Amino acid sequence: MASRTDLASAIADYLTHLKIERGLAEHTLEAYQSDLKRYLAFLGRQGVVLAKDVKAAHVAAFTAGLVSEGLAAASVGRMTVTVRGLHRYWWAEGVTDEDAAAEVAPRAAGIHLPKALSIDQVEALIASTGGQLPGASWRQIENWALVELLYGTGARVSELLDLDLVDANRLLQEPESALRITGKGHKTRLVPVGHYARAALEAWIVRGRPVALGENSSSQSALLIDTRGHRLGRQAAFNRVAQLGVKAQLPVAISPHTLRHSYATHLLDGGADVRVVQELLGHASVATTQIYTLVTIDHLRSVYRLAHPRAVTTS
Repeated sequence: MASRTDLASAIADYLTHLKIERGLAEHTLEAYQSDLKRYLAFLGRQGVVLAKDVKAAHVAAFTAGLVSEGLAAASVGRMTVTVRGLHRYWWAEGVTDEDAAAEVAPRAAGIHLPKALSIDQVEALIASTGGQLPGASWRQIENWALVELLYGTGARVSELLDLDLVDANRLLQEPESALRITGKGHKTRLVPVGHYARAALEAWIVRGRPVALGENSSSQSALLIDTRGHRLGRQAAFNRVAQLGVKAQLPVAISPHTLRHSYATHLLDGGADVRVVQELLGHASVATTQIYTLVTIDHLRSVYRLAHPRAVTTS
């Protein structure tokens, strides 16, 4: 471990540890970096220069300040966990003599139920892409494939954007094959792909992508691309899905993650086992997946209250 113990250097060493030794994904690293940049600025305002001078009172004041600023409980909890990990690492590596955050418990974030679209709303969103229509542009076809894959696989948007053309070709060559997806921690999983998503994907590869790339069609390995022929970026994918949601006149703003939520919820509504859904989503723990069971139970409860003659209760 380097002897540099000024705050900026000590935080940079921790981020390097997360990247190289723990193999965290780029998007996760960016979140850590953002949280720790905020923590560094706070400590600077407190006059703290060296890592060894950070005390438990500083950590407690930081988390209390987040709450007073009105941040969501989930954000406060995430930042507290990030800071706790930083101090635990410093203590283990001998940068500090004690773990200053050991007694600062992360705040409970509460349960925020995912908002799933109805099946009709998903179909309206898919129709809004226009990719199925004769004469559709390459971008309409790509949007069709993007939405079908998001909903048809439940993959995180970053996982889909990391796919290469060879991954899709491997899928299409086998009628019953599954898509190999690389998720968090570089873990891979196989996810079945249904007829509708396969049709959209094939249309993109055969009709859309070659037009988009023109003479350079063999020079780009990425499956999904932007208007410049580069790999489609995360923000661009978010923007496309949000715009399609407006075009489909959905009652709520949506993101790619909305389709992941909908995928999980509809599977459980259809009778899928929660552990199967856990595997399909790439969750490390079944506890993460079980939040979706709360959504389906809530739906069942609302149906019961509307339909059962003895459901009305008084309080």
